[in-house]
Amino acid sequence: MNNQEIAKKVIDALGGRENVNSVAHCATRLRVMVKDEGKINKEVIENLEKVQGAFFNSGQYQIIFGTGTVNKMYDEVVALGLPTSSKDDMKAEAAKQGNWFQRAIRTFGDVFVPIIPVIVATGLFMGVRGLFNALEMPLPGDFATYTQILTDTAFIILPGLVVWSTFRVFGGNPAVGIVLGMMLVSGSLPNAWAVASGGEVTAMNFFGFIPVVGLQGSVLPAFIIGVVGAKFEKAVRKVVPDVIDLLVTPFVTLLVMSILGLFVIGPVFHVVENYILIGTKAILGLPFGLGGFLIGGVHQLIVVSGVHHIFNLLEVQLLAADHANPFNAIITAAMTAQGAATVAVGVKTKNPKLKTLAFPAALSAFLGITEPAIFGVNLRFRKPFFLSLIAGAIGGGLASILGLAGTGSGITIIPGTMLYAGNGQLPLYLLMVAVSFALGFALTYMFGYEDEVEVAEETTTERFVEEAVTGNVVAFQNETLITPIVGDVVALADVNDPVFSSGAMGQGIAVKPSQGVVYAPADAEVSIAFPTGHAFGLKTTDGAEVLIHVGIDTVSMNGEGFEAKVAQGDKVKAGDVLGIFDSNKIAAAGLDDTTMVIVTNTADYASVAPVATGSVAKGDAVIEVKI
Repeated sequence: MNNQEIAKKVIDALGGRENVNSVAHCATRLRVMVKDEGKINKEVIENLEKVQGAFFNSGQYQIIFGTGTVNKMYDEVVALGLPTSSKDDMKAEAAKQGNWFQRAIRTFGDVFVPIIPVIVATGLFMGVRGLFNALEMPLPGDFATYTQILTDTAFIILPGLVVWSTFRVFGGNPAVGIVLGMMLVSGSLPNAWAVASGGEVTAMNFFGFIPVVGLQGSVLPAFIIGVVGAKFEKAVRKVVPDVIDLLVTPFVTLLVMSILGLFVIGPVFHVVENYILIGTKAILGLPFGLGGFLIGGVHQLIVVSGVHHIFNLLEVQLLAADHANPFNAIITAAMTAQGAATVAVGVKTKNPKLKTLAFPAALSAFLGITEPAIFGVNLRFRKPFFLSLIAGAIGGGLASILGLAGTGSGITIIPGTMLYAGNGQLPLYLLMVAVSFALGFALTYMFGYEDEVEVAEETTTERFVEEAVTGNVVAFQNETLITPIVGDVVALADVNDPVFSSGAMGQGIAVKPSQGVVYAPADAEVSIAFPTGHAFGLKTTDGAEVLIHVGIDTVSMNGEGFEAKVAQGDKVKAGDVLGIFDSNKIAAAGLDDTTMVIVTNTADYASVAPVATGSVAKGDAVIEVKI
């Protein structure tokens, strides 16, 4: 299937062009603002070729295609008529979603993500310069000066970059923002680092009590100045006549905001910034690697929550202050463990589609982007994700104990090696990565994943042996199964679980519930009654072996929201209640309540065919089995 064909199917599954307000993309995901979430056929989208997962976050339906592919898919859906929007429009719409904390962190991300590339480049330049020093290859004077230009410029003008980006995010004129930001680090002001060193350079003194220095390396003050400045500029523009707007608005904005920035906001928030930096270093410096253990354990959970951009602010602060970033190594450990867990699933599964998904997702993680691994594989099977958190915590603790700190930010694992090549820490960095990978892989391979197909085959084999030994052989008959679930019929091939949709466990049907009751589909004996209440196995009096599985991955709920009304060995009549469940609790757990009805001994029949479409009520026929 080529990209254009996939794009057409994506648009159809989104509910058509008329259901899409706008589309954009980031490094890995197609981000779609839709009018009606209920019109999205999520199962179809998540099972499309090249789709590595999909989820709602920040008011957007985000479809993971991975680095490179997402750019091509974006071009295709736009060419087919999906409307684009400016980032400001999309952010304004998304900003209505989530609580105040999520919105605040999302704003930090919007401001600092565009700055990351220059921080990455600067970190790499530092690594290269450090490598020359480590190899005792001193550079000639002019070249040494040139390397300082490469490594120091981004941090000298950092407030200018922050104010520019903040103006851009909050709707101000970015050109005004960057000029205002550069005023804060003007060469006419005493250099903040020179003043702090205690040399001959001292602060300017205004009105006898306001010390003023440049804001070199400051992050938080520049951010606050950018927020206030952008809002002030917009307020001025509303009252200034259009005919003189070009002259008056920039003049007033720069005058007022330079005064506020240098005399009020800068000094006050520089103090706040120092306290945040002290607190951050205190956590990172906890004994026995506890800081790294804590951060490494929760980092990927924070990624799932969508508020991980808070680390951008902290990393930039650390780099500006010390040119060293301990967060990078800890985050690398967490991401390595996540990728390793995905590799373990790919190695262990016998499902070809899951293998095809797992290995590229793991490669993406090792290149620094874990969303495909998280949403496409690990969270889907639950245990791999949580076991990778344990491995990431241990790896993060090791990173802290070893004192690892990169020379930049924004790149991790394989690309991240460049941040440690020049500071003498590369062997220790590789050791930490190896330990994190080994733990993530081993824990997942041993305890975190088992093919459902294998489990089903083992169970079927055990029952076959038992029947052969006891002589309890069933004479198979034609029969019709009634629906165990009231709701809307879903084709089994459209179910968002390859074990069921592939037909590997047998043929059948799926139902999207409208009521939380599970009924017996025929006169039968209960052969399996899971203690979690999420699934039942029945053997009908005419020989069909039926699995009823409520929801996808709902075993992870450990029975919360489920109540079984029968036990193994019970005899039931068609229409008897087997159990009840709460779809709201399933949704709250972030899971799909689509219920599968599978004839697991399909091979014993000439045909197993669905006979229902649309909505089904209690007692309606859904499957015919014929010998």
